[in-house]
Amino acid sequence: MGATTRRRSFTDRMSRSDVSWKMHRFMYRMSGGRIGGRVSGVPVLLLRTRGRRTGELRTHPLMYLRDGDRLLVVASNAAAVDRDPGWLHNLRANPVAEVQLGSEVHPVRAEELGPEERDAWWPRLIDHNPRWAGYAAETDRVIPVVALHLDET
Repeated sequence: MGATTRRRSFTDRMSRSDVSWKMHRFMYRMSGGRIGGRVSGVPVLLLRTRGRRTGELRTHPLMYLRDGDRLLVVASNAAAVDRDPGWLHNLRANPVAEVQLGSEVHPVRAEELGPEERDAWWPRLIDHNPRWAGYAAETDRVIPVVALHLDET
């Protein structure tokens, strides 16, 4: 007679995940990215968007791949793969945002990659972070890729 395990609800998993991401954001900010600046070897940035309905600033830790003056981020929404993440909706409404890379903060302008460019980048993104392939396999939607253009002006 083995122990029975209770399957956690989506709400329970999300609340635990929310706490973990809040801690991640806090540690990243406090350490200038020395803590939380990489997850499983993949670099992490903090993206700050303005809420499309509330106007409040929102901060999201995201894994990224650098391409010159662009930072490519994948809108996988890992915990809820069948819908786009809130930060993507915010960027669609207002593509002006900022990123924190380590201890430096930079303004960015977001641009969602078109289908051809997204498909061309997808294999390289998967090589960079294989988790994205798993998320893509769990959903019917095409996971968007966003280029965050560093504004050095």
